[in-house]
Amino acid sequence: MGVLEDKSRARTFYRFLSKVYDRVNPVFWNEEMRDEALGIFGVSEGDHVLDVGCGTGFATAGLVERGADVDGLDQSVHQLAKAREKDELDGVRFVRGDAENLPYADETFDAVWSSGSIEYWPSPVDALAEAKRVTKPGGRALVVGPRRPSGRVLGALADAVMLFYDEEEATRMFHDAGWEEVEHRLMGSEYVDDDAIVTVARKSQ
Repeated sequence: MGVLEDKSRARTFYRFLSKVYDRVNPVFWNEEMRDEALGIFGVSEGDHVLDVGCGTGFATAGLVERGADVDGLDQSVHQLAKAREKDELDGVRFVRGDAENLPYADETFDAVWSSGSIEYWPSPVDALAEAKRVTKPGGRALVVGPRRPSGRVLGALADAVMLFYDEEEATRMFHDAGWEEVEHRLMGSEYVDDDAIVTVARKSQ
């Protein structure tokens, strides 16, 4: 388990990163990548969507722009404070919470989105199962996570920090959590090629 796959350490990390997050984030996850992922996600006007690990609301804003009714959840009070300051997110219901123990009833949401969060989850299969639990039958989930770099040394260094994975591992995690129709797409910023794995999965009717 990587250093940041610990909830207490991750909260401390984001206590400081939240101050510059919106300037640093585009290096790895920019607006173009977000919009492409939103196109894959296929959010519709009025869909009730949960953004797990919403952070400062970068992806949340994209969901809102497309007419979704959004709840945003994050474990960092500092990230949530930044999100709440943004006028374009006034209608979003922000909650401090844990991806592995979502504070919502079964089958609450039409869809669940999570970008840049899975890498910090100590038990990603448990969190994906929670996402499935709160999703309505026939609903979908989209998760963006960091692709494991090739090479033994780079891979080992990445694993020492947080969760990195490949398409095969992503498929296993989603299937173990009970999701179906799992598909992946690789994305990269102008700085790093194919550094992100975008996974879309569906819940059976």
